[in-house]
Amino acid sequence: MTFDWLGWLQLGFILYFLLLNGMYLLLNVLSMASLTSYIRQRAEIGEIAPYLGVEPPVSVLMPAFNEETTIRTSVRSMLQLQYPEFEVVVINDGSKDNTLAVLIEEFELVPHPEPLRQAVAHQPVQAIYRSRRYANLRVIDKANGGKADALNAGINAARHGLFCGVDADSILQRDSLLRVVQPFLEDERTVAAGGTVRIANGSEVRGGFLIRAGLPSNWLARFQIVEYLRAFLFGRLGWSPMNAVLIISGAFGLFDKERVMAVGGYRTDTVGEDMELVVRLHRYHREKRIPYRIRYLPDPICWTECPEDLGTLGRQRSRWQRGLAESLSRHARLAFSLRGGTPGWLAWPFMTLFEWIGPLIELVGYGFMIGGFVMGVVSYAALAAFLLVAIGMGILLSVNGLLLETMSFRVYERRRDMLRLFLMAVLENFGYRQLNTLWRCRGLWQWFSRRKHHWGAMRRSGRWGQS
Repeated sequence: MTFDWLGWLQLGFILYFLLLNGMYLLLNVLSMASLTSYIRQRAEIGEIAPYLGVEPPVSVLMPAFNEETTIRTSVRSMLQLQYPEFEVVVINDGSKDNTLAVLIEEFELVPHPEPLRQAVAHQPVQAIYRSRRYANLRVIDKANGGKADALNAGINAARHGLFCGVDADSILQRDSLLRVVQPFLEDERTVAAGGTVRIANGSEVRGGFLIRAGLPSNWLARFQIVEYLRAFLFGRLGWSPMNAVLIISGAFGLFDKERVMAVGGYRTDTVGEDMELVVRLHRYHREKRIPYRIRYLPDPICWTECPEDLGTLGRQRSRWQRGLAESLSRHARLAFSLRGGTPGWLAWPFMTLFEWIGPLIELVGYGFMIGGFVMGVVSYAALAAFLLVAIGMGILLSVNGLLLETMSFRVYERRRDMLRLFLMAVLENFGYRQLNTLWRCRGLWQWFSRRKHHWGAMRRSGRWGQS
């Protein structure tokens, strides 16, 4: 009797994709339940986020590196947020373009020397400016050290107990701060809360605010709209009720400053500083048995510009994958530990199996099944079963992500736009997702080979930043 390793290998890949997509479908069901409850709660307080008069002041931190095309619009957007008391701190991280000059001219900045405490380490600060036009705007000009280093400088400069990290190429929905602060008001154990990041390409932006959500003409950007909806609306919403959210996007997240300083601030030796901080917060509180909550909310919205060319998009995805691998490997002791809780016993293993090493298994699976079929060692039935679970269930997941959007917030008001997005949800499974898998495998190789990392400038169109 001979061992049919080819047959077992085929079965293994089919079962892996079945398990992968099955788990995401389960997460999807949890997200739908969570979203239904959230919408019901929101309906009780009304569509407009209320002022309660007890909102704590917030420091909005904006690290900026070569953002001259969008920084004017982004800062203007932050200054017009609906919130009782907040400050905006822009940290120019040694930009090589005219970012600082644009800020000085647009907001009438003047030098404003002031001492900074050194609660967390960062590269030297060269100058601090304040605005003559806006009393709550300061700009810190520092030596280049990367995004995490810039955020650490911002934490030291922040005057309030909560800080909101926002990418300088992003704009916030006007009521975003009012919404994202709600978990801190409802539960004093809350140490961090994240909102949803959406794609601004193709939308109408005026005066620093998004007036109408629209679709870009670029197909890569359209694919990313579907991808972001899927990732945020059920990739994170499903984990939130279990207190097992491991990722709060660096583009938009609210944190308790003292708790972040207690864990040493952002690490500067990783490219995934946002995820690393959240996982470290989980581990810190669990090891010290300190009650805490980390939440994700679907309706505080941050709009950002996504890459529209393959080179920039590929580098971004490789960097994200490397950051994920660094965070999960660095905090492996969280997994299955006595104090690990749901982050250690559920979220960490899930992320490791399906997000960390998953791309490698997927790439080998596609290569083996399709190559084997061409060479005649994989049967037609086995290939059909593989494509059904790999691509067919992938389409189901993408369409479900859009259904969640349709049943909840309906940001895209035009029916034509939603129909186009449903088309994208189908088409992305034929080439785009596989290309993404390749980029993520490259990120794994960069992590494994310990290549030197850097912030990584993104090529921007800057179209919406000119309005």
